[in-house]
Amino acid sequence: MAVNEYTAKQIQVLEGLEPVRKRPGMYIGSTDIRGLHECLREIIDNSVDESFAGTAQNVWVQIKKDGSAIVRDDGRGIPVDKHSSGLSALEITMTKLHAGGKFGGGAYKVSGGLHGVGASVVNALSSNFVVVVLRDNKAYFQEYDKGKPKNAVKETLQSQLDQWFPKEWGVAAGKNMTGTVTKFKLDDAIFKGLEFDKTKVKILLRDRAYLVAGLAFHFIDERDSDEEHYYFEGGIASLVNHSTRDKNPISDVIYFKKEDETISSEIAIRYTDTYAEVVKSFVNGINTTDGGTHVTGFRIALTRAITDYAKKTGYIREDKNGLSAQAGLTGEDMKEGLNAVIYIKMSSESLQFESQTKAKLNNPEVQGFVASMTKEGLDIYLEEHPNDARKILDKIILAAKARLAARAAKDAVLRKGALEGSSLPGKLADCQSTDPAFSEIYIVEGDSAGGSAKQGRDRKTQAILPLGGKILNTERAHLDKIVKFEDLKDLIVALGSGIGESINYDKLRYHKVIIMCDADVDGAHIATLLLTFFFRHMPDIIKHGYLYLAMPPLFKITIGKNVYYAYSDDERDTILTTHANGKFSIQRYKGLGEMNPSQLWETTMDPVNRTLKQVTVEDAQEADRTFTMLMGEEVPPRKRFIQTNAKFANLDI
Repeated sequence: MAVNEYTAKQIQVLEGLEPVRKRPGMYIGSTDIRGLHECLREIIDNSVDESFAGTAQNVWVQIKKDGSAIVRDDGRGIPVDKHSSGLSALEITMTKLHAGGKFGGGAYKVSGGLHGVGASVVNALSSNFVVVVLRDNKAYFQEYDKGKPKNAVKETLQSQLDQWFPKEWGVAAGKNMTGTVTKFKLDDAIFKGLEFDKTKVKILLRDRAYLVAGLAFHFIDERDSDEEHYYFEGGIASLVNHSTRDKNPISDVIYFKKEDETISSEIAIRYTDTYAEVVKSFVNGINTTDGGTHVTGFRIALTRAITDYAKKTGYIREDKNGLSAQAGLTGEDMKEGLNAVIYIKMSSESLQFESQTKAKLNNPEVQGFVASMTKEGLDIYLEEHPNDARKILDKIILAAKARLAARAAKDAVLRKGALEGSSLPGKLADCQSTDPAFSEIYIVEGDSAGGSAKQGRDRKTQAILPLGGKILNTERAHLDKIVKFEDLKDLIVALGSGIGESINYDKLRYHKVIIMCDADVDGAHIATLLLTFFFRHMPDIIKHGYLYLAMPPLFKITIGKNVYYAYSDDERDTILTTHANGKFSIQRYKGLGEMNPSQLWETTMDPVNRTLKQVTVEDAQEADRTFTMLMGEEVPPRKRFIQTNAKFANLDI
């Protein structure tokens, strides 16, 4: 057959769940650790949907020693009677895409699952998948292999249930016992032996417990006998209170709620004396990490409400606080110290998401609804709580002054030509490539290591920017100080995307930004300072997966004429055990400067041999709390952290 021949023979029809196994990323986003947890989330959210329907009061989640997961609820139980197709409704739900009770049948007014796709997708991606339905005082059972039923839906025996589920869960089909139990083991051929991360699962359950007030979550990790339970009556107000527990609040938690025939919305807000913003948004229990129309409506109304109050009370006056009405307040000023949760519930039929993984809400009508309720709620609160209003305005006006000072500082630098694209920092050894996708920049600790890196690099794709030492702690600094700090100014210029209100990630010059520091205490501190800078001021570099940590070797082991590099104590011991009969010498690297250019290239910069750790943020709330605790002004939380974790420190560095 000719290469360019294109006939009906080339047209494939994928039946049943074959499309899912063929292209899993289309349905769960990826087959990495995020995709793995997305599968668990889908099954959990099916149970949460039962709570939305007013039935389930508990959700149990267990991770088994073999890596499988069990999720149970005490909801109504999936129907098992015959569907019009002739198959059991349970089998239809678990084996057919876009089949379920969330398409207008009245079973679910609100749901967070993948619109009838979630359970069947997880089934397709599992090497073993078991569902037990408890309803009508009976237990029904069906087992699947990679999405294909191994048996017809049938009643199951008590002895079988005892093999699978903890007895304390009460899975046995007792009187009035209802619910659905799902046990699944994801296919190693697709997920390459990945395992569920206990911390991620706990965060998932904790967030849903906050969002669905009155629904209890029970977690058991059989791998290490860990057990947690989550139950909150306070809803998202409790979530905001929890997320600001290590900060100094300057207001109470501001909470308001509004609903009509199609949309229900809750918003909780609190300002603290920190510089960072933490805003989380949810739709029907799903964390919309990329925001959407509900977040846009909130931001528009927040700016308008606070600006209107400031003008009404005469708070913005040159003679009062140095900020003129002409200078105004912007949305950027409102972000500093803002902690908020925006939660929308609406009909599953009406929801419009940007993609299958539901990271961004697209419903245009939600923007106006949220904007209206936010403006109304804040107007009332600010009028009724003048002391809180004053503190919030003081905070925002201080942010506005810092923004204007930063702009003035940046303009001054621009006039000198230091921030122009044609005038890159003198310390930067740029790469020849102008394509960001193939360009990477190493941020290197110290001039000595910087010199070795410049000599050993691949000049075509690798740029080197040495730092003079420890940079400014940006957790405690306004933008005006940041742009004046020499090393940070050089870094901002080198990256090319700008900073603050003028930031434009489309102008980023490198799609790999690599922090390369010494393997000692100072190196760890510098890396933490840089991570703080990126998390607080260039978060999208992390979000897009552009930020990395280089992992230089800890040991150089010479055995005869052969040289080996070890990146951990265990790797060192393995090399020595493998060559137990040879004479050896070990050099413990204390700094990058101890390596010559060829060694630095071979161990840490050569794309073939190097080890890079990609920096990701799985839980923005927890990351915010950690940076506030480690790099903020409050000493007691940091002291407690050090005392608690001192035993894990590697004193050899």
